[in-house]
Amino acid sequence: MANIKLGIAPIAWTNDDMPDLGKENTFEQCVSEMALAGYEGCEIGNKYPKDPNVLKKALDLRGLQIASAWFSSYLLTQPYEQVEKDFRAHCAFLHAMGAKFCNVAEQGTSVQGKLDVPVFAGKPVNTEEQWKTLTEGLDKLGKVAKEDYGLTMTYHHHMGTCVQTTAEIDRLMEQTNPEYVSLLFDTGHLVCSGEDPVAILKKYLPRIRHIHLKDIRMEMRNKVKAENMSFLDGVRAGMFTVPGDGDIDFGPIFDIVMKSDYEGWMLVEAEQDPAKANPFEYAKKARAYIREKAHI
Repeated sequence: MANIKLGIAPIAWTNDDMPDLGKENTFEQCVSEMALAGYEGCEIGNKYPKDPNVLKKALDLRGLQIASAWFSSYLLTQPYEQVEKDFRAHCAFLHAMGAKFCNVAEQGTSVQGKLDVPVFAGKPVNTEEQWKTLTEGLDKLGKVAKEDYGLTMTYHHHMGTCVQTTAEIDRLMEQTNPEYVSLLFDTGHLVCSGEDPVAILKKYLPRIRHIHLKDIRMEMRNKVKAENMSFLDGVRAGMFTVPGDGDIDFGPIFDIVMKSDYEGWMLVEAEQDPAKANPFEYAKKARAYIREKAHI
C-alpha cells in the first residue's frame, strides 16, 4: 500500500468534453478542494495553467502531484508523424511536471464526443487494417514515451471507441509490445460496456500500470442503452458517479490490487454535472469509501 497513491481527476469540477458543465468552477477551487478532500495528486484538466512552473507552484502549495494526463491519439485518421509531434509536446509537459505516466485513447473513429450518435449502437469496430495501424502506432508512441521522456504509456479502453470490449482489450494486448504499451484499468467503462472488471484485472494485472476508479448507476446505464442515448447525454443524465455511490462492488477489486505488486496511482474519476453532484462533496464521499474498503 505504501507504493499506491490516491488521486482524483478534475473532470468532476469542469468537464473537458462539455465545458459548460462546471464552467463556474475555477482551477484554484478545483485543486484546493482536491487537497482538502485528502488526495495526493490529480490528472490535468482544460483550466490548468499551461506553464509547468505556474502549475507546479500551485500544486506544491497544496501538496499535490500530477499523476498523468489524457492524450487523444488519431492514429486511424491522421498521419503518424502528426500524432507523434503532438504526443511529444504532451510528454514533454508531463515530464516537466514530474509525472511518470501518460494515458492514450484512440479517438480517430470515436463517438464518445458526438451528441447525435448512440454510444452503444454507434460504437466503431476496427477492420484488420485498422488494428494493424493502431497497434503499430501505439508501439511507436510507447517507445517515444519511455525512451525520450521516461514515461510509461497506458492505453485507456473507453466507451464509444474501438477498444472497449473484453475481446478488443485482448487483441490490443496481444498485438502490442508490453515493453511500450501498458493498460489503464477503468472500472466504470468496463462495467458500462458489460465486461467483467475482476476478470480483466486478474488477467492483465502485471501489465496494468494505471487505475481509474469510476462507479456506475446501472439503472441510468440501461436507460442510455435502451433509448440510444449518446455518451455525453449519459454523462449529463448521471450514468457515472464516484466509488461508493453507484452499483459496482469495489471490494474484490481492491482486494486483488492490495495483494498484488501494483505500484502507482489509483485515480477517482467520475464525470458528472457539478450542479447536480457537488464535486467537493463527492470527492470526500469517495475518499471515505476508499479508506474504508481499501484501507488507504
